[in-house]
Amino acid sequence: MGKRLIKTLIQSRYLFTQLVKRDFRQKYKKTTLGLLWSALNPLCEFAIMMLIFRNLFGRDTPHYTIYLLTGVLVYGMFSSATHGGMTAILSNSGIITKINVPKWFFVLSKNVACLVDFGITFLILIVFMVLDDIAFTWKFVFLLIPLGCLILFNLGVSMILSTMYVFFKDTQYLYNIFCRLLNYLSAIFWQVSILPEQYRDLLKINPLYDYIVYFRSIIIDGTIPSLTDHLICIGYAAVFFLAGCITYKLNNKKFIYYL
Repeated sequence: MGKRLIKTLIQSRYLFTQLVKRDFRQKYKKTTLGLLWSALNPLCEFAIMMLIFRNLFGRDTPHYTIYLLTGVLVYGMFSSATHGGMTAILSNSGIITKINVPKWFFVLSKNVACLVDFGITFLILIVFMVLDDIAFTWKFVFLLIPLGCLILFNLGVSMILSTMYVFFKDTQYLYNIFCRLLNYLSAIFWQVSILPEQYRDLLKINPLYDYIVYFRSIIIDGTIPSLTDHLICIGYAAVFFLAGCITYKLNNKKFIYYL
């Protein structure tokens, strides 16, 4: 199945490239600042959280600026990719009903466009790291692992959501509520140490929390997570990506009746 998907992507790479460019342009179409919003959106969210939570949680948190910004960027990529992926198939119904094109192209293109956004905002994180005297080491290469896992995880969740959204339009509103809850459960602005010890392991049920912790371990602590942490991150990515592919495959032929 994987080989077939890659072969299809290679054969239709020009079309896919145009879809990514279109998605990226549409996001900032008719805006004055354009591409700058890729950096301004997470920066504004980061600034608001800093004003509200720095005195509450930042006093005893080393490098709280980087701690907070890392969480904001990882969560922002997840939220943007899955929200965009959720509506990708339905919002492109005009193309899908006229042209024979793999429907998953639209979900993937949204995720790739969000990855480009993440790359831009990561440059902002690097600037703050320099200002906060964070040491750059060879261990930063390991950031490719949680990033790759996050991409597959986002894509899997997007495939599930996009399928659900075609048949059940309330998915969008339910997912918005879920993401608000997830924001608070991912330890973006607060330290896990404030929780009673018996509840801390429960956070590992949240895949996004595991990815954020991995990023922070490399960037702030300069330590490589354990083998168990690697297996957890890879496991979540594999399970959700596989679930997304299966969900899409079982339902994609029915989409045409609901578009």
